[in-house]
Amino acid sequence: MEEIDFNLNIAIVGLGLIGGSFAMALRQHLKPGQICGIDIDERTVNDALEMGIIDKGFTSGEIALREADLIIIALYPEETIGFVKNNIGNFKKGAVITDTCGIKIDILEQINSFLPDEMDFVGGHPMAGKETKGLQSACIDLFKDANYIITPTPRNKEKNVRLIKNVAKAIGCKNIVSLLPEEHDRIISYTSQLPHVIAVSLMNSDITEDNIGLFTGGSFKDATRVADINTRLWSQLFTLNSKNLLDEIERFEESIKKMKKAIEAEDVNALNNLFNEASVKKCRMV
Repeated sequence: MEEIDFNLNIAIVGLGLIGGSFAMALRQHLKPGQICGIDIDERTVNDALEMGIIDKGFTSGEIALREADLIIIALYPEETIGFVKNNIGNFKKGAVITDTCGIKIDILEQINSFLPDEMDFVGGHPMAGKETKGLQSACIDLFKDANYIITPTPRNKEKNVRLIKNVAKAIGCKNIVSLLPEEHDRIISYTSQLPHVIAVSLMNSDITEDNIGLFTGGSFKDATRVADINTRLWSQLFTLNSKNLLDEIERFEESIKKMKKAIEAEDVNALNNLFNEASVKKCRMV
């Protein structure tokens, strides 16, 4: 792996679950010249300083961004766009910016529409998280063996794409994949967003039993694990990727109709075929 310059100054914007975990992992593995944290919540900034995961902390970008060679923005999609736009005059010339958002086309198109030529925004998406949020949920091994998706565009410099790949490796990611932004958003609508739709829909089904928890096992808990959802984040992800997600919901509806039809007909062979097909596909997953 290409080593990252030890004098590299990194600014992490948003010290929640993802940003805080980035700070912990970068401190542990890279030991860069400086890690600076930016968060609108002063208490969060102070907590990060006390934990020793950042060297300096700020509630805005005016000062923090002047020396940053790499900026990792761990905010919601709309806030990511707003932060770059509002701080366009504060970034260091030649700075590399990356994000951690679960959608890409909208973010890249908007940011690249006003980003100066001397700056580079490389889309990134670490496939890691928890149901909980905030700095208190951050952990140093959140990204261990996780997948990391990078969505380079023609305007990105190869050395900057390579930098993000090296950062992903250093924080513990196992599989680092480069995809076109539109491919990312299409695939993620199935592998990430649809499961959240299903979990929320399952919990919102007409359950009248007050003590339903007494009747649940591993299957129900696994299927509804992500239903305790970050409402503001996932509302943005769903709406900004609505076309892809609606396509996947329609495909899922067709799939569940097949299951319903087989059950209605008490067709054991059809059920077995559906079960076997799912088992084979599951076993093929990396």
